[in-house]
Amino acid sequence: ELVLRDNQLKTIPDVSIFKMLLVFDVSFNEISSLDGLSKVSNALKELYVSKNEVTKMEEIEHFHELQILELGSNKLRVMENLQNLSLLQELWLGRNRIRAINLCGLKGIKKLSLQSNRLTSMAGLEECVALEELYLSHNGIAKMEGLSTLINLRVLDVSSNKLTEVNDIENLAKLEDLWLNDNQITSLDNIAEAVVGSKDNLTTIYLERNPCASSPTYISALRQIFPNVQQVDSEMFA
Repeated sequence: ELVLRDNQLKTIPDVSIFKMLLVFDVSFNEISSLDGLSKVSNALKELYVSKNEVTKMEEIEHFHELQILELGSNKLRVMENLQNLSLLQELWLGRNRIRAINLCGLKGIKKLSLQSNRLTSMAGLEECVALEELYLSHNGIAKMEGLSTLINLRVLDVSSNKLTEVNDIENLAKLEDLWLNDNQITSLDNIAEAVVGSKDNLTTIYLERNPCASSPTYISALRQIFPNVQQVDSEMFA
C-alpha cells in the first residue's frame, strides 16, 4: 500500500519499483494527467485519484485486478478505457463533467457514483445487473429508465434531478433506500405501482421538496404504501 495524499504532486510519481503494489492513493493533489499509471503494477486492486485536476481516463487498461477506482472531483468529461477492468466492483466518478454513462461493457460493478455531473440521461446501465448501489444525484436527468434489469439494486439515489415521475423500478425487489427528493414529482398517485416490487423491503424513502410532498397527508400516505418503512425524509419511525 502506498499513500501519497495531499502532497501537492503535479504528476503521477514513478512507482514501478513496487512490483506487488495493491493500493495506490494520490488523492488531494494537483495531478492533471494519469500519465505514468502504465508503470504501476498490474496487480493493483485499489486506485484513488480523487480531488485532482485529471481531464482524461487513460493508462488504466492493464489493471485487470482492479476492484476499486476512485476518480471523483476531477475534470473528466468522458467515461472511457474501462473495458479491461473486468473485476471492478466500485467506480466513483462524482463531481466531474461527464455527460453520458458508458461502462464500456463492464457488467460486474456493484457500486457506481456519478453524482454532480452533467448527465441528462441515465441510459447505459442496463447490462450492469450486479449493481447494488447507484448514485446519480445532482444531474439533469429527466426520466428514470434502464433500471428494470438491475434486480440487485439496494440503494438508488436520483435526488436533485428533473424527474417528474417514478418509472422502471417496479421489479427491483431488493430496493431498500430510494432517494427522490428535490425533483419535480407532482403526485403520489402511481407511486405504489411504481415501487410494487420493493414495497415490503423499502426502509428509507426521500421525497421532500417535490410538489407531491406539500400535501399534509403525504407522510402517512407513504407509510401506508410501504408497511416496513423506517424513514421518510428526515422523519424516523420506530
